[in-house]
Amino acid sequence: MTHDHDLVLRPTPAQTEAALNPPPGRGGGDLVVETLAGLGATTVFGLPGQHALGMFDALRRSDLRYIGLRVENNAGFAADAYGRITGEAAPLLVSTGPGALTSLAALQEAAAASAPVLAISSQVPTAGLGGGRRGYLHELPDQAASFRGVVKSVHTVRTQSQIPSAIEAAWKSALSALHGPVWVEIPQDVLLAETAIPVVTGGDAFPEELPPRPELTAVAADLLSKAVRPAIIAGGGVVRADASGKLKQLAERLRAPVVTTPGGKGAFPWKHPLSLQSWIEDRHTTDFLEDADVLLVVGSGLGELSSNYHTFKPRGRVVQIEADLGKLESNHPALGIHADARLALQALLETVSERQDPGAEERVREVLAKVADRIAAQELTLEQDVLASVRKALPASSPSFWDMTILAYWAWSAFDAKGPNHMHSAQGAGGLGYAFPAALGAAAADPTRPVLAVSGDGGALYSIAELATARQYDLNVTWLIVDDGGYGILREYMNDAFGAATATELTRPDYVALAESFGVPGVRTTPETLEQDLAKALAAPGPSVVLLPAVLRMFAPTHLG
Repeated sequence: MTHDHDLVLRPTPAQTEAALNPPPGRGGGDLVVETLAGLGATTVFGLPGQHALGMFDALRRSDLRYIGLRVENNAGFAADAYGRITGEAAPLLVSTGPGALTSLAALQEAAAASAPVLAISSQVPTAGLGGGRRGYLHELPDQAASFRGVVKSVHTVRTQSQIPSAIEAAWKSALSALHGPVWVEIPQDVLLAETAIPVVTGGDAFPEELPPRPELTAVAADLLSKAVRPAIIAGGGVVRADASGKLKQLAERLRAPVVTTPGGKGAFPWKHPLSLQSWIEDRHTTDFLEDADVLLVVGSGLGELSSNYHTFKPRGRVVQIEADLGKLESNHPALGIHADARLALQALLETVSERQDPGAEERVREVLAKVADRIAAQELTLEQDVLASVRKALPASSPSFWDMTILAYWAWSAFDAKGPNHMHSAQGAGGLGYAFPAALGAAAADPTRPVLAVSGDGGALYSIAELATARQYDLNVTWLIVDDGGYGILREYMNDAFGAATATELTRPDYVALAESFGVPGVRTTPETLEQDLAKALAAPGPSVVLLPAVLRMFAPTHLG
């Protein structure tokens, strides 16, 4: 009798020959790139450094495509976007100490947004591990400690034989629900030493699934089927799980209005009769959701932005589906279902009863009309026109990446993403400089579509060096920079809170001339010509910059009373 656990995959004759006679001149770095290729990686991002040169030399002997950025943090943002667009674990190769630490802010964003990034760093030689102060260049007492509070898992390699298994374990960790960044570190001497280990020819690239507990989905289905006023909040977990189709089926079966969070943009069709769109930072929407007798929250922890800055107080039953165990019921008591959104929604689709509610669509129209009236009363036509011009210029299938800037805050609520996984921003961790390097990563992932990056002038200065990257690899990214002379949103916050702004005004370059000095076409536009100029830039192959000098204002918040 043969049991499954007795089955062993036997090597082919070619694999046996390769194992018995590995090519000469390979080192530990080759084991890194061979393992990545065996797991299915095709593209890596990074920046070389002295301790990491063994990995980068090995790239020369591999078929992996390398995209080198100018700052490790920007390389991390590019890998983050590549992971979001492809759903694959995006390898990020960096060096020890300062190089590793410079990537931390990008890894925090990847963690907050559940983007699968496989960060592989070098380390000081093996003799320096364990906290001894031997005085190596870039030495830290415990480099991994700086990452444990940020990434999903940390893997420290000490011998060459550990490399394939450690990278495979990290790969699975990054891609198992909840997706996220992981950290592998390998000492310099391990990377450089010649190896007799056979060529790595494959790997188990399949992550573990996270199905819901059936007794919980049975209760949830019963609650939703019997609800009088059901509603749904769809977060980024729906997008990451590729579950927007199942969400639409469930909403239509339940006749339940749906609002998407900033991270869940595109999870539900913007123009659908049951769509409350993304006006989650509006009291009219908050009131509507509070009135639901059963509220289904899918792929959201109901954090600060998704709860209208914690003013949301549901009065009915809450059913929360969330892959991040730490977010279950972290803000509101609920029937918590720890599961991947796609699997949980499928379970609900198989068990809920169809509801009849002819008034649901009218209630949605009423809420959207109230929101529109509130915005219209604030005389913000410039801001609405600029956002509309961006939407008209951007092809429906193109992804967009937004920095922490006033136009992005508008986009969180008012921009139609035209589909799931099309709009991304740094709203997870809120760091500056995300948009342009992330857009470069997305363009590397799919060169068939133009990609849009949107930054303010303050955020643009964080990643201006990547104009060189865009030109070097001829990446199809158009960068819209809204120049308001400083940190515009902080200026507003400080003026509102203190009556005056401090440290918000910036001396900045001529962005058009600067872009052209990198060999990247640039154009200065106006609100009136933005649509035409942006569409022209997006239609032209390769990188480009569109500069819009404009001072935009935010719509009034509703969470302050």
